[in-house]
Amino acid sequence: MWTWCLPAMRSAATSIAIATMTLSSASAQSGQPIRIGLSLALTGAGAAPSKVISTALEMWRDDVNAKGGVLGRPVELVVYDDQSTPGNVPAIYTKLITLDKVDLLLGPYGTNFVAPAMPTIVANNKMTISFTAIGINDKFKYDKYFSMVSVGPDGVHAFSRGFFEIAMAQKPQPETVAILAADAEFARTAADGARDEVKKHRLKLVYDQSYPPQTTDFSAVMRAVRAANADVVWIGAYPPDNVGIIRAADEIGLSPKMFGGAMIGMLVTPLKVQLGPLANGLLIGENFTAAQAQIIPGAADFLKRYGVKAGAAGIDPLGFAWGPFAYSAGQVLAQAVTATKSLDHDKLAAYMHQAKFDTVAGNFSFGSDGEWAQPRQVWTQFQNVQPNNLDQFRDGKAQPIIWPADAKTGNLIYPYAQAKKK
Repeated sequence: MWTWCLPAMRSAATSIAIATMTLSSASAQSGQPIRIGLSLALTGAGAAPSKVISTALEMWRDDVNAKGGVLGRPVELVVYDDQSTPGNVPAIYTKLITLDKVDLLLGPYGTNFVAPAMPTIVANNKMTISFTAIGINDKFKYDKYFSMVSVGPDGVHAFSRGFFEIAMAQKPQPETVAILAADAEFARTAADGARDEVKKHRLKLVYDQSYPPQTTDFSAVMRAVRAANADVVWIGAYPPDNVGIIRAADEIGLSPKMFGGAMIGMLVTPLKVQLGPLANGLLIGENFTAAQAQIIPGAADFLKRYGVKAGAAGIDPLGFAWGPFAYSAGQVLAQAVTATKSLDHDKLAAYMHQAKFDTVAGNFSFGSDGEWAQPRQVWTQFQNVQPNNLDQFRDGKAQPIIWPADAKTGNLIYPYAQAKKK
């Protein structure tokens, strides 16, 4: 095991970022720190969201330590940079468990990284709370795995169900679909869900292709999508890809009736600002929006304080998509440890399966698979986006919620070509 992990261990060790600071208030606390270990993609393609997660967790650590810690002990974070390389993750979690001997685990960041971490976590009978992974327990069925992404029982279908329900509510209904997804864990999984939705609605799939994660020029693939002449185009793509896909679609004049999907890059505020009006008309799935922040107790205050930290760190200035969930993961751990008065992973998991949590990401409980018992995925559309304007994304006016009906803050502009003109 150690021989197999050694190359990845050495790679990860070159970019370790260990946050071992505790506040001066720790002098009022007793005992050894409660050490929480995790891996984050602090460099590479996953750095933008991972730095938001890291900042939010540091805020939670500082807040809880300022209040006396947990069980009267200070909290310490032990964070390793996996360099956005899934192959580095197993060795990192092996080190956290066997050498660092951390008390608790969090993470990793997303599906591509959680999947390779799970065998190590399961083999050591440890509990973890991931941040944005989907469909993990479909395979592992592990009772000590929990997820902070609010897809709920919808699982992998959460990144397409609302999209296709919106499509089928239009008059006349669309008939054909094109699917384009990165050939990597999250995008493949989300695309599987989209295919199920296509079948459910009896639509015709006229184009279904993947592209290598290293792709940088999307001109050819988007011309192929255009040639399919589908009514609806669904995309599963990572942050670095979104700009290339959207720019290529604009350059070739792609004009389906609906365009969007699991375009994770469009959750990153700097990318929204960079693309500006080119984003108009896109429909994307989101777990936390500006509109929701105003109605969740504690969310607005957290985001205001996060904004100050983000400005100093030069990271995503709004952080809607990842910040509240990362901070809430800390809140969940603190509540579970305090309620059980234990760091035993079996006891903590048993408590978390039956407890209710009130966090800055909202009120929720976990289902038997470790996902949220109730989904809270919404679909927003970029509308009337102006160039080089950060403030338009603060209040949700440039991205009204279109679905579900009970969360709507605006109406769909349809077809996509009409929204693009705005």
